[in-house]
Amino acid sequence: MTFDFSGRVAVVTGSGGGIGEAYASALHAAGAKVVIAELDEAAGRQVADRLGDGALFVRTDVGDPASTDAMAAATMDAFGRIDHLVNNAAIFGDMELAGLTNVDYGYLDRFLQVNLLGSLHGVRSVMRPMAAGGGGSIVNQSSTAAWMGISGFYGLAKAALNYLTAALAHELAHRSIRINAIAPGPTDTAALQKQVPADFRDPLVQSLAIKRLGTPDDLVGPVLFLLSDEARWMTGHIVAVDGGQITRL
Repeated sequence: MTFDFSGRVAVVTGSGGGIGEAYASALHAAGAKVVIAELDEAAGRQVADRLGDGALFVRTDVGDPASTDAMAAATMDAFGRIDHLVNNAAIFGDMELAGLTNVDYGYLDRFLQVNLLGSLHGVRSVMRPMAAGGGGSIVNQSSTAAWMGISGFYGLAKAALNYLTAALAHELAHRSIRINAIAPGPTDTAALQKQVPADFRDPLVQSLAIKRLGTPDDLVGPVLFLLSDEARWMTGHIVAVDGGQITRL
């Protein structure tokens, strides 16, 4: 299926590299104007420069609602509308290794501000201009960690994000805004390589029905579908794209 986002404007948070960059690149290739909403200025500018015309870097800290408000304002100033939002930004590659019973509370507060409330901040910042333009669609980046009790505070944030997605589906529907989430399984990125030692990767792959790590390209199609009008009667759903890691009946 070929998706056409011509005339649309999409914001992708955390798109200075990895999976977020793949989403932004695919939306741009499909005709959308794309905002690279990224905290790392050098990485964000590099992606925007690579994409060229129709791509805009806006330094954004999703953990700060004032920053996401400024991002939405900059998007409107540059492009005059907001049609799509992908809440991809998260702390993962450099995530501290700790359990719920010993993680530093200050770190946990910041972690949840980014990995959970960052998506809410993004939604609240774009929902009014999105609705004023006739509506739109949002995809949150969840994870299969949401269904795995061994994932500590990372899984906690993703499980809560799934609830947030379902709740917002009802709150946003009257604004003609749909919101869904994608839950990737283990995906071969620099962030995963930092978090999962090499000795653990083969057993991880062997636990999957499709015995390979995912790639960012494996996730692009499902996200474009959820953002597109092809998914116009879907909202509040969490779509696992995980090589069969999690089976829910």
